[in-house]
Amino acid sequence: MRLVHAADVHLDSPLRGLTRLGDGDLAQLLRQATRRALGNLVDLTIARQADALLLAGDIYDGTWHDYATGRYFVEQMGRLRDSGVRVFMISGNHDAESEITRTLTLPPNVFVFPADQPDTHIVEDLGLAVHGQSYATRAIGANLVLRYPDAVGGLVNVGLLHTAADGADGHDNYAPCSADDLARTRYDYFALGHVHTHRVVAAGEQVAAFSGNLQGRTPREAGPKGALVVEITGTGPARVEHVPCDVARWAMITVDTSGTATLDAVLDRIARELRDARDAAGDRPVVARIVLTGTSRAAADLADAERLREELRSVADGLRVCLEKIVTRVTDPASAGGVDPELITSIRVACESLGGQPDLLRQWAGPLDREVGRLLRTAELLDLGDPGTLGELAHRAGAGLLARLAGGDA
Repeated sequence: MRLVHAADVHLDSPLRGLTRLGDGDLAQLLRQATRRALGNLVDLTIARQADALLLAGDIYDGTWHDYATGRYFVEQMGRLRDSGVRVFMISGNHDAESEITRTLTLPPNVFVFPADQPDTHIVEDLGLAVHGQSYATRAIGANLVLRYPDAVGGLVNVGLLHTAADGADGHDNYAPCSADDLARTRYDYFALGHVHTHRVVAAGEQVAAFSGNLQGRTPREAGPKGALVVEITGTGPARVEHVPCDVARWAMITVDTSGTATLDAVLDRIARELRDARDAAGDRPVVARIVLTGTSRAAADLADAERLREELRSVADGLRVCLEKIVTRVTDPASAGGVDPELITSIRVACESLGGQPDLLRQWAGPLDREVGRLLRTAELLDLGDPGTLGELAHRAGAGLLARLAGGDA
């Protein structure tokens, strides 16, 4: 049996930082990126002649701005209906029953699992049993998989679950569970959603995996994004292949400038990293955020933000890469020696720890979000409710403090 597993489409959700790219062709492409990625997923499912498509939650991104969002999804599911492909889906935290206020009738090939308890849907002609449960509310703290039924004998069994599993940085710890909890069900494959990075959680006889999201939406969601093609033969563990579906590729490029003495030397290092990102993306547009770290005698030149941006634009344009942002965290060796190393370590550890506590950061940012959050989101400057954004702010705050302590430019 061949299945395609995807999750976290976040259809029509805004991509961050587009205002920095202006209104050119790339910005317009990125505004349509989640739709085009969903179209690529449907193309993949049809081309691989899959028996079914598994959608493990967060198809939408909360309440729709208009019915066009739902209509586009229905149209894509209709393409699968016309190709004889069944679709099984659950809602996640972003498209829970409490979050989605609009509905459109889905084609008959689509089965949506209920939210009140786990359910099993059996497709006799395929020899397939699919188990799943949708979210009733946005925040689910219980271990849902403990209530999932055992595998049905004589059939291929797959599960759908929207979960943080054993935890993931930048993601709320919804429906937590362990690899052992998933294996208890004896399903041939468990399709997981919620975590935006592809990861295999269990690789033994029962395979469980996150597909990651279809399209990166921020620089933190860098690298290939797509779906999993799952082959189940009955003679061994399910075989899983990650296939990119993204239409544009984010690249988060961190360059250590330590040991460099000139701006040209730093630019050479950046060019190598940009070239690698360009090659890895194939014919997709690449949008890069560059983070410069380390201790370099070129720190003064790198502190000239306008000159640095123009120099890097010249490098990036030659490689057909778009620069989204440049972050400089470089210190001069002449000013770094007077700071207590233990203090530096403590600050870095504290910032890294905060970056992995989205609930705490969201609590701290709550008053500011209520005051100006809507304005910041409308202008596409900041989303104070986004865990990735809050983690980046915590990191930047630590870097700024370290720069001040070192006598550098924060």
